[in-house]
Amino acid sequence: MQASERDAILRRVAAALTTVHHPVTGDDVVSSGRVREMEVLEDGTVRFKFALQADDPGTLVRQARAAAEKVEGVQKVKIDISLPAAGAPQTKKQALRAGNVPAPTPNASLVPGARHIIAVSSGKGGVGKSTVAVNVATALAQSGRRVGLLDADIYGPNVPTMFGETRKPRVIGEKGREKMEPLDAHGVRLMSLGFLLEEGQAAIMRGPMIAGILKQFLSEVEWGELDVLIVDMPPGTGDAQLSLVQTIRLDGVVMVTTPQDVSTGDVLRGIRMFERTNTRVLGVVENMSGFICPCCGQRYEIFGRAGGRRLAEQTGVDFLGEIPLEIPVREGGDAGVPIVLGQPESPAALALREVADAIATRVGIVAAAATA
Repeated sequence: MQASERDAILRRVAAALTTVHHPVTGDDVVSSGRVREMEVLEDGTVRFKFALQADDPGTLVRQARAAAEKVEGVQKVKIDISLPAAGAPQTKKQALRAGNVPAPTPNASLVPGARHIIAVSSGKGGVGKSTVAVNVATALAQSGRRVGLLDADIYGPNVPTMFGETRKPRVIGEKGREKMEPLDAHGVRLMSLGFLLEEGQAAIMRGPMIAGILKQFLSEVEWGELDVLIVDMPPGTGDAQLSLVQTIRLDGVVMVTTPQDVSTGDVLRGIRMFERTNTRVLGVVENMSGFICPCCGQRYEIFGRAGGRRLAEQTGVDFLGEIPLEIPVREGGDAGVPIVLGQPESPAALALREVADAIATRVGIVAAAATA
């Protein structure tokens, strides 16, 4: 596509976007400065940044995408969403709506050795969130990064089982400055409430206690120098999620879903919650995306098809990949050997490694040796 054609498409897209107006202020998304750095690539892809404001409805980005996609000559639309800076003063237009959470005031010194901190979350349980977190952490460690994994799923800590670890963490340091030493399995430094509970013991606690435990696991664990700390969150939009985003500054959160509408609907609520707390959503991972029968090779869409991809398009976030439903994934989780190690050439392992690479690219996670 020649430069003159791209310029013509650019002008048409800009004109189309001026028809998208904020429902309250009446401003269009171009003159208000929400749409920025628009460009047309040689393949006909239109790309621009969208500066989402605190009072913007979630539909505004979707309307902008729809308007651009209708323009003649546009093959694809790519939107990079930026959120208001944490702690930025709220103007009249940026006043928090009812139900919003005040911008976090994170403490950067809680985990001073971690270059990046990423949360893995979901809207509901049973979608394989911990499986994704465990395998992404392991894949990043395999690639030479220094990785920590904090199991923040207080009520269902599965990380010990998935890494095959039953040891108790040691307490190290001088009296009055003691810290717990994370366990090390498959090259990943681990901490979980599951290491501290007896087998079968339930964690019975209210919200304030959850916040306290999360803060302890961040500040009172000797994580050392990490290229990335991954936090495996409990499902939902409750105390643990709010405590985390108001305690530390996350580089982003990865949302895990199955293709099923029941799951994507809950993940949509999770995405909206993180957006309202000024937390970057790195993208959506679709787990259990399809099952290929080992006997006949037939593919079965047990939980539906492409729900995660549709959710990503609806919300304007990136689609990070889809993980097929495979028996070895479950077997590896039960045996304490993540599938990226146990069967590294399986379709699920390859897909999980691609997800890990996509996350690392978006956040800029590099191994310390590469920057030395």
